[in-house]
Amino acid sequence: MSTDPESQVPSCYRHPGRETYVRCTRCDRYICPECMRDAAVGHQCPECVAEGNRNVRQARTVLGGRVTSGRPTVTYGLIGVCVLVYLAELASTEVVRDFMMVGLGVGRGGALIGVAEGQWYRLFTSMFLHQPPSGGSFGVTHILFNMWALWAIGPALEQALGRWRFLTLYILSGLGGSVLLYLVEPLGGAVGASGAIFGLFGAFFVIGRRLGGQVGPIVFLLVINLVITFAVPGISWQGHIGGLVVGAALAVAYAYAPKTRRELTAVLASAAMLALLIAMVVVKTAEVTAATT
Repeated sequence: MSTDPESQVPSCYRHPGRETYVRCTRCDRYICPECMRDAAVGHQCPECVAEGNRNVRQARTVLGGRVTSGRPTVTYGLIGVCVLVYLAELASTEVVRDFMMVGLGVGRGGALIGVAEGQWYRLFTSMFLHQPPSGGSFGVTHILFNMWALWAIGPALEQALGRWRFLTLYILSGLGGSVLLYLVEPLGGAVGASGAIFGLFGAFFVIGRRLGGQVGPIVFLLVINLVITFAVPGISWQGHIGGLVVGAALAVAYAYAPKTRRELTAVLASAAMLALLIAMVVVKTAEVTAATT
């Protein structure tokens, strides 16, 4: 029996025993049909394909966001969360009471509630709540307008900024609205994604200017909403203005960052904004607590 290596039948390096005469065009190892991956010329093994993919530069948008295919998942996800929370509000009136933005108030049984009492989550959860149908003069139109605005401008911003920067912008804008309400009117309460939506308005304007686009429509929409904010009773202007300022400030950092340091600048700007908002809440909480003791 011949033991000459030249006479031995070659086999797949990943599946010993499987006869094959096809080699990977990159590493020259034998590969069986199961391990073959189509390449520009011939076939490659799975390891070489994976290595090649790691070396491929990720496509970026004009503002440095990762180019993603398919639907704007973050925008639709945020809309979905708000709708689900609204359905929970319809099922129980306790949802709004337990999660709305309140700086300091009186809850069931006379117990003090609110951010000043350690319920910091209200700064966040309030941006996903909206007035129920019987909750005031706006009723269901509250969530309808906010979700329409998010659907209208969210996809474009998500595409330009990338998913994580868009989500960060939305969340911090919503927090900015809650924080300004807490600073100016700690005994007041509010619900709604309006602070986050106004943050998107501000970001849309800044990015539109940065890219040389038409900003007239967003300016018109913003002016109309600001007029409504201050002209119609019962609207938390603090939430709107707080979200607008935070959103515009973050958009400046995202849009005008040096091309080679976009991700670092975005991370630092977002972290700095979050730290500033937290510091404001801490200082205000100490002030409110001292005044009530």
